[in-house]
Amino acid sequence: MLEDKHPLSKLLAIMAQLRDPQSGCPWDLKQNFQSIVPHTLEEAYEVADCIEKGDLTELKNELGDLLFQVVFYAQLAKEQGLFDFNEVVAELNNKLIRRHPHVFAEQTALSDAELSTQWQAIKAQERAAKVTADPHAEMLWQDIPNAMPSLSRAHKIQQRVASLGFDWPSYHGALDKVVEEVTEVTDALSVDPYSEHSAEELGDLLFATVNVARHVKRDPEQLLRNANTKFSDRFEKLQSYLNTQGHSLENATLEEMEAAWQAIKKQQSA
Repeated sequence: MLEDKHPLSKLLAIMAQLRDPQSGCPWDLKQNFQSIVPHTLEEAYEVADCIEKGDLTELKNELGDLLFQVVFYAQLAKEQGLFDFNEVVAELNNKLIRRHPHVFAEQTALSDAELSTQWQAIKAQERAAKVTADPHAEMLWQDIPNAMPSLSRAHKIQQRVASLGFDWPSYHGALDKVVEEVTEVTDALSVDPYSEHSAEELGDLLFATVNVARHVKRDPEQLLRNANTKFSDRFEKLQSYLNTQGHSLENATLEEMEAAWQAIKKQQSA
């Protein structure tokens, strides 16, 4: 009976029952690896959203939803004779021990810089072990998913080349590059703001900005999420401010909205 099982064993049994060809859930039975991916991404963002809001009570529920995604993939793999949940956990255990020799082997205290160097060296060894035949061009990036959010992927790529010595000594060089890219964007837009060249230069500017964030040890994806929240909250206050002035977003002029925006910024910085 399900009631007699350990919570994790019970979860695996529930998943197997949901996928039972005779008595399972019709929706679950229709799913495959590809169809679940959007749900996995959504659940991961919901976990992040709970943490950002400080809603640690709801976090327990969202972590469960995210765990279910892992269990679902493992069930699909088991059905296809690829691997099962226990093998996923065993692989994870081995990886954690292998990547933390300062904890599980030498028991050596390392500085942050030494930890970073060690981590990059271990990841490089893992990538090399996966290489077969002749994928030399892919070896650098094969563990950086193409489907990753672009800001995060840019960050990962820059970390990778930095570990190989291709990097500015400090954030100053990265920031100078941003200034250079702003000039190139300005020049491109002045010729044709809708050209492919303008689009390319805007992309270069975004990439360069990520590099500055990396140098000051900030996650660019999180920085933009914070900026989105900051702007959204401020714009909601702008709406309320206009209402108190007898205006609305629908009838206020741009000048009135800008005045309200500046007033709110002044209030928040006071």
